[in-house]
Amino acid sequence: MNLSILPSNLPIPKDDGGCNHLLNQYIPEISLQNQDANYLKVNREDTFRIVLFCYPMTGHPNKILPTNWNNIPGARGCTPQTCSFRDHYDDLVKLNAIPIGMSSQTVDDLKEMTVRLIIPYDVLSDVDLEFTKKMNLPTFCINDSIYIKRLTLIIERSKIKKIFYPIFPPDLHIFDVLDWLKVH
Repeated sequence: MNLSILPSNLPIPKDDGGCNHLLNQYIPEISLQNQDANYLKVNREDTFRIVLFCYPMTGHPNKILPTNWNNIPGARGCTPQTCSFRDHYDDLVKLNAIPIGMSSQTVDDLKEMTVRLIIPYDVLSDVDLEFTKKMNLPTFCINDSIYIKRLTLIIERSKIKKIFYPIFPPDLHIFDVLDWLKVH
C-alpha cells in the first residue's frame, strides 16, 4: 500500500464544533518529547509563529492500519499531509512560521517516520494526551486507542490566532495555511 496516495473516495469530515473553544486561548505551560526524545516547550514567546498541525497517525509501511481506518472521516492522509509541510517548509519559514507536527504516537514511531520521510521539523508525541486533554482537543477512539482529530493551530506568542478544523483534503491543507499566513 502506498501511504502517500489518497483514495478518491475518502469520507469527508464534518465540523462537529470540537475546536470552537480554542480561538484566542493561550497554550498552557507544557513540554512534549519530539522524535528524538528531546523535550520541546510548546508555550513560547518567540517572534516566529508556530503552525501546530495535529493528526491521528502516520502510517508505517510494515504495519497494518487500525480496523476501518479508511472509513473514519479525517483519519486517512496523515503521511501526505506531513510530507506537504516538509515540501513547503521553506515557504513557511519565509512567512515567519515554523511547522510542528503532533500526534498521539510514540516517540519511536515518530522517529521512524521522520527518518523515513526526511522531515526537517519537530514532531511531538502526545502519547499520554497531556496537551490534548489540557486544550480539550477533539479525538476519536479505535480499539481502545485514542487519536487526535486532524486540526491546525497557528500560534503567536503562545496565543491561538487561527484554527483550521476540519481539514480536507489533508494533502492540500498546506495551501490554506500558506494563504492565511500571507495575509496575516
